Amino acid sequence: MKALYLTACIAALSGCAQHAKPTQDVALAVSASDVLKNAKADEWQTVSTQNILKITLPTGSAYIELNPLLAPKHTAHIKQLAREGFYKNTSVYRFVEGFVAQGGDGSGNKKIQTANKTVPAEFYLETIQPLKITALKGDGYAPVTGFLNGFAVAQNQTHTQTWQVHCNGVFAMARGNDTDSASTEFFVTIGQGPRYLDKNITVFGRVLEGMEHFNRLQRTPTDGVAFNPITNVQVLADVKNDKSVFKVMKTDSVSFTQLINARKNRIEPWFVQSYNYVDVCAMPIPTKRID
Repeated sequence: MKALYLTACIAALSGCAQHAKPTQDVALAVSASDVLKNAKADEWQTVSTQNILKITLPTGSAYIELNPLLAPKHTAHIKQLAREGFYKNTSVYRFVEGFVAQGGDGSGNKKIQTANKTVPAEFYLETIQPLKITALKGDGYAPVTGFLNGFAVAQNQTHTQTWQVHCNGVFAMARGNDTDSASTEFFVTIGQGPRYLDKNITVFGRVLEGMEHFNRLQRTPTDGVAFNPITNVQVLADVKNDKSVFKVMKTDSVSFTQLINARKNRIEPWFVQSYNYVDVCAMPIPTKRID
């Protein structure tokens, strides 16, 4: 019987190899929790408090990491709006359920004091040389997807256009029909990422912590009650009584690559099917608070 099996394997070596390979993969595979547990200290980066917005909502504060590499003008613009106090006593006034929560001055009457009235579109960063990212396969919306500096991104085929994609919890600036009409109104995605908006709106941040406070906002106004008031939007570096520190796993690290593989092929006992695939928006960026 052993001789027959050996002969069969020699006769169909490629087929036997294919059957042996999954056994080896399973032996080498690790879970996402093990990757996180074993990640080295130098595989995490501290997010600059100069690039974090603190949005104070009725049930608590949300912290937004801004993306100055891909959208430097929008990053500078909203920080200036925050520092002039524009968002004090505004609100999150518009919802599309499972889609977005939009905030700012719903009346349109509040005057900008120091910032520019509008900011030009930054739908993507264009570079002369290809920009290296931690790449996944492309999808129906982009030939290349992946991660850059802790953000989910996509690229064109030549890797010379890079943009942040619409995943759950991204931070973006609303605009009118004029592509350069973004001004003060922002939104956070609160459902499955609307990827068809990619390269149509400037996405320039993501929620680090506090997504639950957007999810818990009221959907419709109540008579006599302030509707989802925003107490303030501040640059975290300016908030003297808030010493929050956030670390994000480096998306060009060995551990993050291992984490991608762990998410592609789930080895936890609950899973009975694995697909050797993960969508860019289904790959969470590990984030932790240090304080």
